[in-house]
Amino acid sequence: MVMKFDINKIFLFAIFILFSNEYAVSQSVNNDTIPGKNINSERYNSFYDSLKARADHNKITKFIHHLLFSNPKSGHKKDSLNFNSPFEGKVINQIKIIRLDVFGPTISDTSRKATLWYEKAGNLVHTRSNLHNISKNLIFKTGEKLKTSELYENERLLRILPYIRDVRFFVESDTINQNLVNVLLVTQDRFSIGISGKMIGINSANLEIYNRNIFGIGHELSARFVGYFKKEPFMGIETFYKVNNISGKFISFSAGYMNTFQNEGALMVLTKDFLRVSDKWGYGVAGYLYNRAYQLPGERVRMNPELFGYFQYGGWAGKNFQAGKGITNSQLTLSGQFIHRNFTSRPPPLPGEEQYYQNTNLYITGLTWSKRIYKPDELIYSYGITEDIPQGFKYELVVGYDDNESGRRLYSHIYLANGNLIKKKPGHFFMEAGFSGYFKPGKIEQGMAEFSSSYISPLFTSGNARFRQFLNINYRLGINRLESEKLYFEKNNFIRGFRSDEVYGKQRLGISEETVYFQKHDFYRFNLAFFTFADIGILNGKNSWIFRGQLYSGLGIGLRLHNESLLLKTLQIRLTFYPNHPEDVGLLGFIMNEHTRQSFISFQPGPPLPRKFE
Repeated sequence: MVMKFDINKIFLFAIFILFSNEYAVSQSVNNDTIPGKNINSERYNSFYDSLKARADHNKITKFIHHLLFSNPKSGHKKDSLNFNSPFEGKVINQIKIIRLDVFGPTISDTSRKATLWYEKAGNLVHTRSNLHNISKNLIFKTGEKLKTSELYENERLLRILPYIRDVRFFVESDTINQNLVNVLLVTQDRFSIGISGKMIGINSANLEIYNRNIFGIGHELSARFVGYFKKEPFMGIETFYKVNNISGKFISFSAGYMNTFQNEGALMVLTKDFLRVSDKWGYGVAGYLYNRAYQLPGERVRMNPELFGYFQYGGWAGKNFQAGKGITNSQLTLSGQFIHRNFTSRPPPLPGEEQYYQNTNLYITGLTWSKRIYKPDELIYSYGITEDIPQGFKYELVVGYDDNESGRRLYSHIYLANGNLIKKKPGHFFMEAGFSGYFKPGKIEQGMAEFSSSYISPLFTSGNARFRQFLNINYRLGINRLESEKLYFEKNNFIRGFRSDEVYGKQRLGISEETVYFQKHDFYRFNLAFFTFADIGILNGKNSWIFRGQLYSGLGIGLRLHNESLLLKTLQIRLTFYPNHPEDVGLLGFIMNEHTRQSFISFQPGPPLPRKFE
């Protein structure tokens, strides 16, 4: 990063530093073994980093430094778009792959060694991703002209894989022919074997064992053992098998079998999503057969405490039409889907209303205008590894025809999402809104209006402290929903740990603020992050002004521990205070559980589906 400077500004700034009472020189030696770094650039960086370090030790000089110097616009230090841009258009002579140990080295410091006993043992036991498995995920080959945009796109695709911790491309000019370049890919796996489990009250528990990279070929296998003391089978199992990127075509296949007190059945899914902006086609087929189930595929909300049985099959296909050349231009996507669902058993409807679990044939089509680019950052939802932040928009119009046993009706929704609202400022701001419903002559059924936004602040640093602030706002309004369709706080953690059967409604407003403090020191290689949060929520009926409803809140603190080299979920310890709580929620809530990492709003087009009321 070579900073812009003016000699008069530097002279003025140097005078302030010389007369300041406190100053420090910071210099570090990087023993990185990765080739291809520019020595002059490193010297410039060292000079300006040292200058900034001197300034940061005094409030006056720190303020003047901020006024006089502008940071380079290259962005994240791991941004291949800028790091390798001098080699744009040169012919690729060879591609070499280096696979790092799981524990010890990092992408930014490959000379680092494993020191703890379990790290050394893990490196011996772990089976690295084989070269063929990595090579089939490359989207370019030797003999082609280098496109730096493809390098970063390929990094992102590799990081999507569950068994990959991080990757980086490096490019060097060929020593013989300067018109040729050699590409070096450095990859680091996650330890592919993991275990997970939890207790659900005093009557139920589950334990899952999984391998996300069997024999290093990228296949996934998991077995989840589920126990329940009150219903048969008292001990059941759920097994899943998945293959990623079949034959390098970015096609995935998964299959599963379940026999527990909640689920008994099997499923098979084959899909090719629009993972790349340049993808022309997307498609998929799926089949489900359940004798016993507690929720439908793709749903996160359980509508009825009783179990049901069903079989379902369907397929979708979509075509991308590029609105311009290159990965940063927009696309129009035309897609269609058919779903057949038939229930073999189901709970009776509530008195006076239609059955929620309808036998149906759904024909649905969608037109999506989208644009997506990705920017690398770190210390957002992960702990020190590269995170690919989507920017762009997604505007979707969907129209469908629902032919169910109670009659025929039309479905439609409009959905708008944008992540380009803060273009030249640090931080990330996302916003989405939509309106959906089923239509019959003169009325709308199971309609919904929705709005949400999220803001992620830049990473603030002060001494050894590093922290970000997160703000989320979410609103849902149900329009002529069935009586069994209810909104709660516990779903999606609108108020963390707030589990109440007494508090529900047809419209919900949730506001959540969280500050996460990322610690520089680890605990036996587990990264630490303290957090504080404030969750506020209101639930009300559909015909009342939302702010006339009862206000509930949760205030708390917590700690998260995670090792990015492992597939284990984040361990979370959380204490919450509920100032205004119903009778079935206590004043204080304490929990130690596994925390599922949040994800960003995606602008990726996909199969057209009705919007979910949850």
